[in-house]
This record gives sequence, structure tokens and C-alpha cells, in this order.
Amino acid sequence: MLTGGCLCGGVRYEIAAALGPVIYCHCSQCRRASGSAFATNASVRADGFRLSAGAELVREFEATPGKLRAFCSRCGSPLYARMESVPELVRVRLGGLDADPGVRPQAHLHLASRAPWETPLDDGLARFDGAGPAALAAPGDGPVGGPF
Repeated sequence: MLTGGCLCGGVRYEIAAALGPVIYCHCSQCRRASGSAFATNASVRADGFRLSAGAELVREFEATPGKLRAFCSRCGSPLYARMESVPELVRVRLGGLDADPGVRPQAHLHLASRAPWETPLDDGLARFDGAGPAALAAPGDGPVGGPF
């Protein structure tokens, strides 16, 4: 089981399911939500993700219709995102994990909107100008479609 939480420690979560592919998302929303050049995310089945503490601190912001980004209302740490059209998935922000998840990034997504100040990529990972193939949004224990 993986565990994680926010910067202030008020929100804690547990992941008891396999993580899907780890991706770096360079879209403008992920850049703004993370305050960095990209966000590092992985999908997990919603029934394998549980808030273990601080649920009252979690706030959700509807960045685009039907897409909610969750964060700690005390410290602002991004926690996860979810889409109302794909309720069986949660996209976890891997920066909040307590330990090595045992999986590594597979691709860079939304490079068409990457920050102009970002350094060139030379890590050998797959690159996509947009969302990439649906398999990159699936959790590790089975196919579930849906863009994230």
C-alpha cells in the first residue's frame, strides 16, 4: 500500500490499488496547479484510493467543466484530480507520495503547450503534443478510458 499527503500533513491518503502509467503533463492547467513546468500524475481506480485523514480540508476546483482538481485548503498542496465523466478513476499527483511507488514515468503529454522557458527534453520518454493514447490514462489493473 502506498501512502501520501499534503505539505502541512493535514490531509493523508492511502492507495491500495496498482498505479497506472506515470506521466508528465505539460498542459497550462497542470503547470499552473503545480507551480512548475509540469505535473507528475498516475491514475488509480477510485475504489483503491482513500482519504485517511483531513477530508474536511480537501477542496475541489472545477478547472474545466467536469474536471475537478483537489487540493489541501490549508497548505494548497495539489492532491488529485477526477473527472465526473470517469468516476471510477482518480489521477494522483505523485509529489505527495511518502515512498517510491515502484513505477517510473512513461511519457510527456501536452507538449504543444509546454512552458517556453522549460529546458529541452532528452530523457528518452515518449512525447505527445496532446493527451496521447488512452492507455496512458488507464489504471494499472485494467483498462478504463477517459481523457485526463
